[in-house]
Amino acid sequence: MDALQEWTDRVAPALGVDPALVVQTQDQVLDMVRDVAHGVLRPAAPLTAFVVGLAAGRAQADGADAAAAVRDALAQVEALLSDPSPAAG
Repeated sequence: MDALQEWTDRVAPALGVDPALVVQTQDQVLDMVRDVAHGVLRPAAPLTAFVVGLAAGRAQADGADAAAAVRDALAQVEALLSDPSPAAG
């Protein structure tokens, strides 16, 4: 078992998350983190992952399937990365 899987098996249950959900979405999440780190700013990557988690948790609380909620949040980030316009602020 590799270190990433071992960590997932420890941290997910400790935070009340099904490890299977992490396994289902980990490749997409890691891709998103890489894309944000290289396309925006390195410190934006973990912060974006945190925001994706918050958005997915909120969607799940509203009745969405957990994996679908993560995929939807990741799709929103991908759309933002594809948009060359500056962030609203």
